[in-house]
Amino acid sequence: MTYTITDTPTDTVAVTRRPSSLSAFFEKYTLIIITLAVIAFFSFYPGTSAQFLTVVSLNTVLTNMLCALMVALAALFPFVAGYMDFSVGATAAITCVFAARMMDVTVNGFGWPVWLAILVPVALSPLIGIANGFFVTRLKMNPFVTTLGMSLLLYGISMLWTGGQRLSAPSGSIVSTFASTKWLGLPVPVYFVLVIAIVVWYILTHTPFGRTLYGMGSSTPSARLVGIRVDRNLWWSFAIASFLASLAGILQLAQVGSATASDGGSLLFKGITFIFLSATAITPGFFNVWGVVIAGILLSVSVTGLTFMGYAGWTTNVFNGIALLAAVGLSTYLGRRKKQG
Repeated sequence: MTYTITDTPTDTVAVTRRPSSLSAFFEKYTLIIITLAVIAFFSFYPGTSAQFLTVVSLNTVLTNMLCALMVALAALFPFVAGYMDFSVGATAAITCVFAARMMDVTVNGFGWPVWLAILVPVALSPLIGIANGFFVTRLKMNPFVTTLGMSLLLYGISMLWTGGQRLSAPSGSIVSTFASTKWLGLPVPVYFVLVIAIVVWYILTHTPFGRTLYGMGSSTPSARLVGIRVDRNLWWSFAIASFLASLAGILQLAQVGSATASDGGSLLFKGITFIFLSATAITPGFFNVWGVVIAGILLSVSVTGLTFMGYAGWTTNVFNGIALLAAVGLSTYLGRRKKQG
């Protein structure tokens, strides 16, 4: 087929504009630039500079984001495939509650060995994702409603186990030691989460399974047409998400030293914010691991700086809410641009 372009004013020519190199640069790195700007602001602002430019502050920023970052890395698998999993926060919470309950002598009359109290809930956690996958792929239930219902179910079980109280892990155990140990000035959990992030990045970008998930996220019908086993891959994505979420629950127990059923909600919404903001960085229009990490640093730095400025606790929720709305809007806009271009 041949197209002829003439000079008559009635002719219409569709032109696809390629983004300039400068525009592409800002699309990729604006979130990093904003993060650096926020760090610079709190570093030189008179009201926060003395507290912010310290090793203690750095550790606070990093540790405050770790559990939510783990939940975000967990939820990234179904999100990349085009499905939302709202049960990851509750999975982290019930894992945390289960482990704390099994360790607590005052609750059981005896305490499980720490390794067993950690291993059992982590090993059982993929069953939650398998159940989600069954409901979504076999019963064709809406994934939003399914995972939300699973979240409420897990929350109810956690409330039953805790009786609405906070359960404490034994002090001096390997769990608390893990959280308090430092290497090269940074807490060991920072390195643990970094390793998990690298593994997730490798799986999503350098394996056929990860590339398949991105293909499903772009167009599930097209993925089916080219022979991709969509249901099987989706099932795996939910199972992996539940497993990683359980690790987030153990990390939460190690850092806080206690567990409550209500912890899952805050972890979930922070994690979702990280995921949607990730689509505005590194690979614009696509959820990606390093965008998640950068988003986590940005929000943690902002909340820590606002705390040093003396703002009340409600500002954290307001800031996170605004960040989530902005993240959803920007990721949706960039996603549309990618599909059009």
